[in-house]
Amino acid sequence: MRAMKIDTLPVEFTDEQKRYLEGFTTGLQISRVGRGLGGGAAKANAEPAGPDAAHVKAQDLALASGKKLADQEKFKRDEHPFDAYPRLKQQALTNAPPSPADNFRWRYYGLFYVAPAQDSYMCRLRIPNGILKHWQLAGLADLIEPLCGPFSHVTTRANLQVREIPPKNAVALIEGIQDLGLCSRGSGADNIRNVTGTPTAGIDPQELIDTREYAREWHFHILNDRSLYGLPRKFNVAFDGAGRIAVLEDTNDIAFAGVEVKDGFGVEPGVWFRLGIGGITGHKDFAKETGIIVKPADATKVADAIVRAFIDTGDRTNRLKARLKYVIDNIGMEKFLGLVEAKLGHALPRVPPEAMAPRPAFDRMAHIGVHKQKQDGLNWIGVALPLGKATCEQMRGLARIAADFGDGEIRLTVWQNLLISGVSDTNVELAVKAIEAIGLSITASNIRAGLIACTGNAGCKFAASDTKAHAAAIGDWCDGRIEVDTPLNIHLTGCHHSCAQHYISDIGLIAAKVPVGDSDDTVEGYHLFAGGGFGPDADIGHEVYHDLKAEDAPQTVEKLLKAYLAHRANPSETFLTFARRHDGESLRKLADAETSS
Repeated sequence: MRAMKIDTLPVEFTDEQKRYLEGFTTGLQISRVGRGLGGGAAKANAEPAGPDAAHVKAQDLALASGKKLADQEKFKRDEHPFDAYPRLKQQALTNAPPSPADNFRWRYYGLFYVAPAQDSYMCRLRIPNGILKHWQLAGLADLIEPLCGPFSHVTTRANLQVREIPPKNAVALIEGIQDLGLCSRGSGADNIRNVTGTPTAGIDPQELIDTREYAREWHFHILNDRSLYGLPRKFNVAFDGAGRIAVLEDTNDIAFAGVEVKDGFGVEPGVWFRLGIGGITGHKDFAKETGIIVKPADATKVADAIVRAFIDTGDRTNRLKARLKYVIDNIGMEKFLGLVEAKLGHALPRVPPEAMAPRPAFDRMAHIGVHKQKQDGLNWIGVALPLGKATCEQMRGLARIAADFGDGEIRLTVWQNLLISGVSDTNVELAVKAIEAIGLSITASNIRAGLIACTGNAGCKFAASDTKAHAAAIGDWCDGRIEVDTPLNIHLTGCHHSCAQHYISDIGLIAAKVPVGDSDDTVEGYHLFAGGGFGPDADIGHEVYHDLKAEDAPQTVEKLLKAYLAHRANPSETFLTFARRHDGESLRKLADAETSS
């Protein structure tokens, strides 16, 4: 039975009455998703059942209140993506592009159809804690070379994605990925994305806790529970073990941060996870402190309860307000935490800020170059990848280096590069020479080491500018013209989704269509922000330039950096501190007073 069409009724109703009737009549129907029920009036009022029941109930509540479901919710309600795999296979046989509904559904398999940017898919993997074996990286190179673009990109979630996949190769790719002991399941759409953790977990001299075990447990918990798919919106979880390399956990919906809890505060002293929730820096918000600490062994249980509370309360009608942040904004932190504790069946321990020792400091260059591990005589080597890209030949070369000189693991970072771990002191020089032989390097200037860009409009339909090309132009222009002697992050993102997290970087650029003169014509460009930070320095950057043409971005960044070097309080003052001492207008004036080389 289908929902009543309000526009065919003979009586003229107001818009509010129409919304009520649509919600009322639709709410009486038996959803084809998750209920496991046949037709017939006798079953019309049955409760949803099965793994998708909680999602259906949340949709029903939205409809019953007179609201309309977002299109993506309708797609999930009409046919669960995991029930549609035969159609994906059929489309591969005929090399057919997906419908808009199927384009959304196939993201449950990690496939994103990126037309009109390209008539092909992008595929994003799942790699918990960003760590994979050398043979998996080499196998991935062998798999993708004949099926899609012969390269991969490291993402800002310490993950890999591959591109330029024709529809005919989509199924062969995702099944081949599974043959390698990897997967792409749930890496897109309204699901829990790749689980990030400290990239130096288990080898970092200063870490408080090895995050690998906890990221892996949560990863497999997600994979094996269908009820954790189809959330109101995408969801991010990160584990920070307090190592030298930041994992940006405070930008996630759930942030587990390793902390040392002192004695005398009513809980067992030792290492716990501090819990933050609701981070979404693209919407100018970091994960909020809850005062809650979590025993590491309980992290998966707590994360599960948070996600299920979000399933019940997230907005199914407005995609722009569907993330966890907006649930917390709407009902308040304490009420939401009460829902989480009700799911768990017990209260969670809370401690005041003074109960937790300060986190050991980040090293903003520890992802590049040679660094001592906690294991005597061993090192990790941070390899600089140009804007996160590695060719298939380079992937195979890196895998061979990890196998021959390291412990056989490749560790991806949120800074769009990778580490080779377990390299003995005696093999460091040889490993570095081998890295250079495949066209890569372990050194980078402060400008290039922190230069990050999302895919951009060359491969993403949402992006307004070619971020990868423009980031490369900034690096090429500024390197050699100006030497920055303190750590620096420059992030370029193509749209409001802020995959490159422009708001939290020293210098952040978000793409925009910039008007040209008095005409209706536009060119690619950016709004430029400065003074963003993360961790102890967490804050959103402030706008310095609005409607900056892309062709002017390299010279503008150069002038801004020259102004910093000329006007910083002392030689050790970072760009971040300098930028926060000035408002946007003051920074712009200082920069515009500088001349470009």
